[in-house]
Amino acid sequence: MSKSQNIIVIGAGFAGLSAASALAKEGYQVTVVEKNNQPGGRARTWEKDGFMFDMGPSWYWMPDVFENYFALFGKKVEDYYHLKRLDPGYRIFYGDDDVMDVPAQMDKLEELFEQIEPGSSVALQQFLIQAKYKYEVAMGDYVFRPSHSITEFIDIRLIRESLRIQMLSSMSKHVRKYFKNPKLVKLLEFPVLFLGATPQNTPAMYSLMNYADLSLGTWYPMGGMHEIVKAMVSVAEELGVEIKLNTEVTKINVSNQRAQSIETNNGTFTADFIIAGADYKHVDQHLVEKPHRNYDEKHWDSRTMSPSSLLYYIGLNKKLKNIEHHNLFFDEDFDLHADHIYTNPKWPDKPLFYVSCTSKTDDTVAPEGCENLFFLMPIAPDLHDEEAIREKYFNIMVDRFESLTGESIRDAIIVKRSYALNDFKSDYNSYKGNAYGLANTLAQTAFFKPAMKAKQIKNMLYTGQLTVPGPGVPPSLISGQVAAKEAIKLMKGEK
Repeated sequence: MSKSQNIIVIGAGFAGLSAASALAKEGYQVTVVEKNNQPGGRARTWEKDGFMFDMGPSWYWMPDVFENYFALFGKKVEDYYHLKRLDPGYRIFYGDDDVMDVPAQMDKLEELFEQIEPGSSVALQQFLIQAKYKYEVAMGDYVFRPSHSITEFIDIRLIRESLRIQMLSSMSKHVRKYFKNPKLVKLLEFPVLFLGATPQNTPAMYSLMNYADLSLGTWYPMGGMHEIVKAMVSVAEELGVEIKLNTEVTKINVSNQRAQSIETNNGTFTADFIIAGADYKHVDQHLVEKPHRNYDEKHWDSRTMSPSSLLYYIGLNKKLKNIEHHNLFFDEDFDLHADHIYTNPKWPDKPLFYVSCTSKTDDTVAPEGCENLFFLMPIAPDLHDEEAIREKYFNIMVDRFESLTGESIRDAIIVKRSYALNDFKSDYNSYKGNAYGLANTLAQTAFFKPAMKAKQIKNMLYTGQLTVPGPGVPPSLISGQVAAKEAIKLMKGEK
């Protein structure tokens, strides 16, 4: 095929924009169609009365992935937004008068560990050496494999590396080999919450997230996480990508095992190649007719999904003293909450939750003298969702927030909006209302994930958080790059 061929990318999330720009850089004509009125997928924004809220991702980890992404196009992160490293990276509330700040400097972090558990500073050094090795192997090699089949991983070096990065043991066991204190265990297990599985069911390979957290640091793009999206859109449009917002795909037309066009609320678009960055299950089960699907409903129902979330966007007419930019409320039983997400799905009895306060770092996201808060409570996907339930849990979170921080906020709320399962479904066609894609269990890692290739459609691929390499902003950036590379191979007639 010539590079004049037209490529349609469905979805303007991180993976879709990444794939679009990578393809446009190689000279292909690319059009991105996006259901919503903003690009960015879950990383949209909501503004009201001078408050600006990031609606989705709020943690900026793995800065090297973003640097490498923009470098593909001869750009730098600083060409688009200013990064600030947070110190402390975050604050953990374990209970009344029991607070831990996680410092950015490694020497201070080691001192903190030593104070809590004598001897643990040496253990931390050893733990992070291993975590760094896993990070470099995984992010330098594994995540860039399309994982079409197990044969990609069958060679002596990769088998040896898989054992060294502990693909088969659990994160829970791995952490407890080094640390005994419950506070330190919670600190080191918390990043796997972003992976959508319990520490007991997450491969120890993912201690690489601890390296990303504690060594590479927690950052914030001034202006908000949507600054990343604006930068990606700028790159894409500079390369000639056309982005059509408010354009929802209703059908993918297939003939002779080739996608011919897509139907949308704004008309029909012909396509020589399609990359689907929208919710994989929605595309597979609702946009493609049965003979051309990768899976059936039974297969999808058997998948272990990541949690959904109950979110609240809150504007206060006052400033707060006793919180940081990122705040984790771990004053309840982690295992009980996890049980109510994965084993016995229900609205939790005693939930853990997270609060960000971006206005602590960035005075552009709230009016002067005000604070911008983002409450997040992980919940099981596919629960019954209604306003009365949301409000019940909002009151639970606010009561505990006020008790643990000593800050009164209830009477200072001047902006308030909830977001949960029904919204994930309606805005993103999210399967069961999940927030983060598939859980990163061993049985759903690499070639065990839903296939990037559309098995019955020769000119279509999937990208994003439900396929390789997995959920999260950095993996989605990489997923788009991998999909673009595979699309080019297919268009050139390679296997």
